[in-house]
Amino acid sequence: MTWELKNALKEIVARESGAQVFAPGARRPVAFIYPNTYHLGMSNLGLHILYQLINSRGDSACERFFLPDSKLLAEHKRTKTPLLSLETQRPLADFEVICVMMSFEMDYTNLLTMLAQSNVKPEAAARGAKEPLVIIGGPCATFNPEPLAGVADAFVIGEGEETVNKLLDAVYEARDKGLPKEDTLLELAQLSGIYVPRFYEPQYDAGGMFCGMLASPQVPASVKRQWVRELDNYPQTSAIMTDATEFENMYIVEVARGCGRHCRFCMAGYCFRKPRARDLELLLAKIRNRPPQTKKVGLMGAAVSDYPYIKELTQTLVDEQVPFTVASLRADTLDVELTQALAASGQRTMTVAPEAGSVKMRNIINKGITEEHVFNAIELAAAAGMKNIKLYYMLGLPGEADSDIEEMIAMIGRVREKMDAALNKGDLIISVNGFIPKPFTPFQWSPLCDVKTLKRRFKMLETAFKKAKHIQVQTESLKETVLQAVLARGDRRIGAALLEAFHREMPLQQVLKEQGLDIEELAAAYEIGRPLPWQHLDMGFTEAYLISEWRKAQREEFTPMCFDLCRRCGVCGEAQV
Repeated sequence: MTWELKNALKEIVARESGAQVFAPGARRPVAFIYPNTYHLGMSNLGLHILYQLINSRGDSACERFFLPDSKLLAEHKRTKTPLLSLETQRPLADFEVICVMMSFEMDYTNLLTMLAQSNVKPEAAARGAKEPLVIIGGPCATFNPEPLAGVADAFVIGEGEETVNKLLDAVYEARDKGLPKEDTLLELAQLSGIYVPRFYEPQYDAGGMFCGMLASPQVPASVKRQWVRELDNYPQTSAIMTDATEFENMYIVEVARGCGRHCRFCMAGYCFRKPRARDLELLLAKIRNRPPQTKKVGLMGAAVSDYPYIKELTQTLVDEQVPFTVASLRADTLDVELTQALAASGQRTMTVAPEAGSVKMRNIINKGITEEHVFNAIELAAAAGMKNIKLYYMLGLPGEADSDIEEMIAMIGRVREKMDAALNKGDLIISVNGFIPKPFTPFQWSPLCDVKTLKRRFKMLETAFKKAKHIQVQTESLKETVLQAVLARGDRRIGAALLEAFHREMPLQQVLKEQGLDIEELAAAYEIGRPLPWQHLDMGFTEAYLISEWRKAQREEFTPMCFDLCRRCGVCGEAQV
């Protein structure tokens, strides 16, 4: 290890408080990879929760690995130094189990880079019995693990709190018995929520189309998503504080999980159903005992403003002079008290996600937000002293036409007028992304909008506000949009191409082209009734339920949010259609 690499790790740890470091040999080391930078990874609350759970076992020591920045990664490669853990600077290859938190498709290649640089073979089939087991969890593993099926020995399907202890128990027992790798994986495949791709064989027809998944008779035909029924039984806050993250010295608190709004584009709303709230007094006790260097408390959840005790929580924070911020807000839940509480805590930008600019498109996606809700948010923000407004939109949604973009442009103009009328001279920030269809949503059969159309519609939006004062339009790379769409709904052949592209140091698009595949065609529509690469996973609801929501989208029909004793989708009990 060069001095530069060793010093970089020491500097990171020196800026932390709350990390747990155990003497080598005192516990069994568990590697935890977040396949992106420390700056981003340490802002992920899921990492903090699992870090606490693993260390609380008493027999395990969780040690973190992140993707080095470009300068340090180049130094690793130049000196042939493997990646080392933050806690003990132990090489990744020395761990018996490697847990991976996979939140974004664009991090797939980062994981391959980290494994290869650490002398861990990226291909699962090439790793022997004495080499680390690679276990991948997180949102990407839950909704479609197939593109990484050649990399992972096993996947955690669902929320990791329910599975991580059973998983480690099984791994330790198998290793202590000296079981062959095949037998170890077979033991893991018997656990609820563990998917071992080794025992599932994709089937293809004569035309090369995926036509089903054949499970070995030794394993379950489908793998059921695991989810936490009682959130308060598990950690809910940051474990480690540092000023070197996206949220500098912020104490992140999960107030709720899941969302019952039924937005038809949203994977999280389906794969993390049902909505669950944490106990108010428990949250307040945690916040009152937060680390002293906390600059702000971050309230986190899929829809924080839907938390049933949000007013009591935020008012208490204001009364006790605790600065806080909120991860996500719905315009239809904002009121004077909540807005003033946010402003009193120093928030200067009101963020709202209409997602679509026309009534038709908001009906199709089941957003449930009206233009009046957005206008009300603007007036509340102005009255509370919030300077800026940020709106999130998507382009390329199913059923979208150019006229819907024209309506979006007109809506943005009216928002700016409302801001001016409210004497709010701050910036109106418009963040626009291309819509990416995701598995286990009603839009899983929808195509990615063709790139030419997306380019034209992005151009319509940018041109409309090119000379406008105090309106900023932020867009993303369409190249990445296409790649993400292919990875999100890909099968194992996409994974094989991804590995080949990595080893040959070539773009995935070029490898696919060599194989006679067009990357945009791979993002095309899926025919309803056609077998899907992820259909052997069970999220708790049926394909028929998703089809019914897809049909309702086409009819622009509204689906009410989740409610107690609801039995529509089947997650909370047998579906009653």
